[in-house]
Amino acid sequence: MARKSSTLLFPAALLALAALALWTNLGPSFAFAPPRAGVQGQAAALTGSRFAAAPAAQAKGIHLRAEAAVSAAPGGGSKIDIPLMLYFLFWYLGNYYYNITNKLALNAAGGASGFPMTIATLQLGVGCIWALLLWGYPDARALPKITFDDWKKTLLVGFTSAGAHAASVFALSAGAVSFGQIVKAAEPAFAALVGTLFYKSKVSFAKWLCLVPVIGGVCLASLGELDFAWAALFTAGLANVFAAFKGNENKKLMSTEGLSDRIGGIGNQFAISSINSFLFCLVLMVVTEGYKFGAFITLCKTNPIVLMNLIYSGLWFYGYNELATMTIKKTNAVTQSVANTAKRVIVIVGVAIVMGESLDPLKLIGCGVGIGGVFLYSVIDDLVKKAKK
Repeated sequence: MARKSSTLLFPAALLALAALALWTNLGPSFAFAPPRAGVQGQAAALTGSRFAAAPAAQAKGIHLRAEAAVSAAPGGGSKIDIPLMLYFLFWYLGNYYYNITNKLALNAAGGASGFPMTIATLQLGVGCIWALLLWGYPDARALPKITFDDWKKTLLVGFTSAGAHAASVFALSAGAVSFGQIVKAAEPAFAALVGTLFYKSKVSFAKWLCLVPVIGGVCLASLGELDFAWAALFTAGLANVFAAFKGNENKKLMSTEGLSDRIGGIGNQFAISSINSFLFCLVLMVVTEGYKFGAFITLCKTNPIVLMNLIYSGLWFYGYNELATMTIKKTNAVTQSVANTAKRVIVIVGVAIVMGESLDPLKLIGCGVGIGGVFLYSVIDDLVKKAKK
């Protein structure tokens, strides 16, 4: 009964935290009546049979129709960006449910010793099918107008995306979801180091200081993790390295003159990246787990938990990532920091409760210190500038 209550509680909390994040972007004078998110029957969903993919499809529909649908409050007050509210809601829901369905599929397939690379690859494959359907459906999304040379330039972003996704999935198969997410919260530390060493990025001294609590929080969480696994720590850190390179390479790619116009928007950019990532992961899957792909097919036929959660996690992964991109594009830096911090808290605590993972006090303290450090890292330069005025 307690698990059922927790499962119902956290999706409901998503909208409240989304509103908190949006508040920093729009100001205090607005009112919004949130749509009801259906959560009935989620306890049964933990068996793998009820994590429906419909919300992911709804989120995609919102993305397709809502860019211009911004309504203003009567009397010329603050604008109420309803599409942005929905972006937040489905971004949070997508991330929350992706982590649950992904873990269910991995557990049912044998964990780290089962088929993590196969599952990671096929999740991307599901997203690719969705992207192709959008391109093929009349008036849904225009095809990109890139040349072969343009496509070659996107391959490095696809490679780093593939590495980040595959390493993340393996980390979540080797240990608790909450622990993997805590380690992944330390991504700014990796981004600062990679950017400084390889891309001549400049990181302020204040930001370097903020990395102390980030790294310290991960260390504390590691000490408090009852199911600690070095494989989970290492691969989650590797995912952060790939993510850091991905961010820098994507920034370089989109600075190419005229490329953004030829790609045709964020949706197409993410679709191309997903297809490239799938192709790279497919090669790695064949090399590492190709010899037992027949056993995986047999497992999917005999165990619907694996197949259904594989499909659902692939849809959730594609949907929430694209919505996250849209949300970040429409918000300011402070809103993004609040939103990302809230999202990590929801995923770490919510998924830990639903999946029955440990929430040792030392682990929670480490989580709080690390995520607090990440938030401070995001806003410290603005705080320093204000203090100097």
